[in-house]
Amino acid sequence: MATLTQAPAEPPVFRYDQPSKAVFPDGIKTSGQCPPTYEQLVPYDQFPKEITGPTVWRKEDYENNPERWVHRFNEDEVKEVGKAADDFLASGTPMTGITKQEKFPLPTMAGFLEPMRKEILNGKGFILFKGFPVQEWGNHKSAVAYMGLGTYLGYFVSQNGLGHVLGHVKDTGADPTQIDKVRIYRTTARQFFHADDCDIVGLLCIAKSLEGGESDIVSDHHVFNTLQKERPDVVETLTQPIWYFDRKGEVSAGQEPYTRQPVFYKETGPDGRVYTKWDPYYVKSLKRFSDAGAIPPLSDKQQEAAQVLEDTCMRLALHMILDIGDIQFLSNAHVLHSRTAYKDYPAPHPRRHLMRLWLATPEDEGGWKLPFADSRHKKRGGVQVNDTPPRAPIDAE
Repeated sequence: MATLTQAPAEPPVFRYDQPSKAVFPDGIKTSGQCPPTYEQLVPYDQFPKEITGPTVWRKEDYENNPERWVHRFNEDEVKEVGKAADDFLASGTPMTGITKQEKFPLPTMAGFLEPMRKEILNGKGFILFKGFPVQEWGNHKSAVAYMGLGTYLGYFVSQNGLGHVLGHVKDTGADPTQIDKVRIYRTTARQFFHADDCDIVGLLCIAKSLEGGESDIVSDHHVFNTLQKERPDVVETLTQPIWYFDRKGEVSAGQEPYTRQPVFYKETGPDGRVYTKWDPYYVKSLKRFSDAGAIPPLSDKQQEAAQVLEDTCMRLALHMILDIGDIQFLSNAHVLHSRTAYKDYPAPHPRRHLMRLWLATPEDEGGWKLPFADSRHKKRGGVQVNDTPPRAPIDAE
């Protein structure tokens, strides 16, 4: 007599296109760390020999000209943002529910923020705000006001496996030598030049360190041009999809614990711009997989390319120090940023604390056309683990 056997269940697969509104109230889920669409990648000989335009800048253009990249909030702007934050808090809406028109109207500032957004995406790629009254407002109102501002630049995405859409760059006592497990923003260690997994990153300074913790930024496109002149072999290595990036355990169902990709990409379509995706801590933390034979170890050529890239960024970078109440917004498409190591004040003085936003700008809303499956998704990029709901804690966890 024949026996019936059940077909094996399909293994679970992570999806971001059909989120549960019970978990994601706005109906949009962060897509997370996607591998590139490999057939859309182009070889080195299709990259430009030199990039021109406003995304190519030198530190000398700005280091003695703060009026070109610093905006101090005036009294009317502070009042408008403060009122929007107060009204939002009074509504009882969770912080993850902030949206610009319905929940955080800025009728006057909106006219300034839209061209600023375009300048971040397609121009020099950065701005520094000053005078955000964080000490007067306290952390909760400051966080709401900051997130509200951020909604005018993009959609906030999850930054880690805990679903944090409001992140906190703060020493939590994590061991920075455990780079296969620890995210460096949770330590006092130096952060090498990198781009975050989003289109725009924001940093709001709540408290400063005793020493160090200073910021450096550099035009990727100036770095690219410099390397094309000095070390085209390094550029070629960086355009090859031979670089494995660690997910550091923040893995959804059906995903590999790493992705394979290049460092330099080109946008899809004609006249595509050069786009950079890089973080050396995520590339150098994969020894557990290469030792097991799952992936190749970094070659000598790759290790040299990584070092030359870091050294070139250091040589060309614009240095800045964030003071309390400063907000730095940067493009991750064409600006790399780093942080010096730091030392906190002894207790009871507060530890260095930056509130962080990762913001997505999808392709159909002016974002870059990227060779990734989620390029048109509103909350593209970020870090999403399965159906972890979005959260906005007002301090580090």
